Amino acid sequence: MRKKGIAASKGYAIGHVVIKEDSEVKIVETIIADIEAEKGRLKEAVINSKEQLEKIKEKAEKDLGAEKAAVFESHMMLLEDPEFTGAVEMNIESSKINAEKALMDVVSMYMGIFASMEDEYMRERAADVKDVGNRILANLTGNIGAGLDNLNENTIIVAHDLTPSDTAQLDKNKVIGFLTNIGGRTSHSAIMARTLEIPAVVGLKDITKCIKNGDLVILDGEEGIAIINPDETLISEYKQKKEVYEKEKEELKKLINIETVTKSGKRIEVCGNIGKAEDIHQVLENGGDGVGLFRTEFLYMDREEMPTEEEQFESYKYVAEKSNPKPIVIRTLDIGGDKKLPYLPLPEEMNPFLGYRAIRLCLDKKDIFKIQLRALLRASAYGNIKIMFPMISSLEEFLAAKEVLSECMEELKEEGKEFNKDLEVGMMVEIPAAAICADELAKYVDFFSIGTNDLIQYTLAADRMNEKVSYLYKPNHPAVLRLIKMTIDAAHKEGKWCGMCGEVAGDESMIPILVEYGLDEFSMSATSILKAKQIIMNN
Repeated sequence: MRKKGIAASKGYAIGHVVIKEDSEVKIVETIIADIEAEKGRLKEAVINSKEQLEKIKEKAEKDLGAEKAAVFESHMMLLEDPEFTGAVEMNIESSKINAEKALMDVVSMYMGIFASMEDEYMRERAADVKDVGNRILANLTGNIGAGLDNLNENTIIVAHDLTPSDTAQLDKNKVIGFLTNIGGRTSHSAIMARTLEIPAVVGLKDITKCIKNGDLVILDGEEGIAIINPDETLISEYKQKKEVYEKEKEELKKLINIETVTKSGKRIEVCGNIGKAEDIHQVLENGGDGVGLFRTEFLYMDREEMPTEEEQFESYKYVAEKSNPKPIVIRTLDIGGDKKLPYLPLPEEMNPFLGYRAIRLCLDKKDIFKIQLRALLRASAYGNIKIMFPMISSLEEFLAAKEVLSECMEELKEEGKEFNKDLEVGMMVEIPAAAICADELAKYVDFFSIGTNDLIQYTLAADRMNEKVSYLYKPNHPAVLRLIKMTIDAAHKEGKWCGMCGEVAGDESMIPILVEYGLDEFSMSATSILKAKQIIMNN
């Protein structure tokens, strides 16, 4: 039997199945008399959960590195968050119900908020909340469940889902891959699998029902396929594929410190996209030429108040120093519409993709915008920072954003604070109007960065998250290709450089086309960098 899912982590594995059974705890609502005792049970479960997470974090730091283990810091922050635990306590008090039911009510609410977000990365954070909630619940009920220890070698884990905690505890010497019913490429488990270099296929829908313990399975992390109980011919074929893949992976490592130059002699920068400061390490370890997109909105999320100028400064400074002299392109706050912050009330909108978000919100709320710009400018004294404005649709918007930046420069001058007065300022080209007017915009910007995720869906009127119309979402559609080419040509005509930071930049089938069009910089997930360098150097 052959099952198709989502290729979450590359590679091949041939091994025997161990199904991770999820011990489902049935929550029964109980009216309680002693509220303080129930709150005490909750507090004890939270303390035990923190102790368990500390141990998991230690193992993750050893096996995955500090930056990947940071996910467990966010889990512990949730446990320590008075808003989260306070909401559970309040539910116990107001409804006079047991801690288990009060907890899962709050967890469900938090998960609903994350799951409704358009951004795939943020949607996947619902799994973190679920992971923390289930851990507290297990400690409340005493139903800790079976772990993934005492496994044999060449084990492939099959589960409905794997939490970040599960994935971090996998023994790489025994577990050679995993398959799940649900999940996506940006889930923490998928990210950790890529870091551990364990192949994984997720989103297989009902793999737990189609397979049993001990079955032999081929896991194809390139195509996103699981083959259950294959014949000898297929096993032999995949053994060869695995051998070739391992050799290619070793060969790619030779490119880590090599400049990326095309056959025609053009030097191209291959950079990484990051969501938090610690991600810079993986970019550099994979031979990245810097950062082509720092998504700063993640500094604003998973918290109850706006990050201060000092907090942001420290984060931007950290990346700048670690990467220096390599460039760091930092996108200003891209929030609003469907990506909401609990401490920033925003109006409900009929079309959040086309609404009050990104630069539109920042120009309206200059107090928030200026805090970020001041932090960015101050950090620019410590490295090669470039500032990029998102969702620009007209020259007027870009100039208005630059005007606010100039105001911040004047303030910092008066305060005697250092910053790079000559830092480059560019914009995202993700709205068709910007691509069409790129010849005019190129006169005023220092660079363009094409955001293909939005550019494609706006151009083709196809929501990439909607399965019913996903067949229309085509990066190689002639209209999309023309807008990309127009943008690159417009930049070059004015002597400016043009990069790309959308998913298409790491698409192996699209890279040769983009090289032909003259794209100057590619930015993608860190694990795609070396393969992209190889393809570019062969074109």
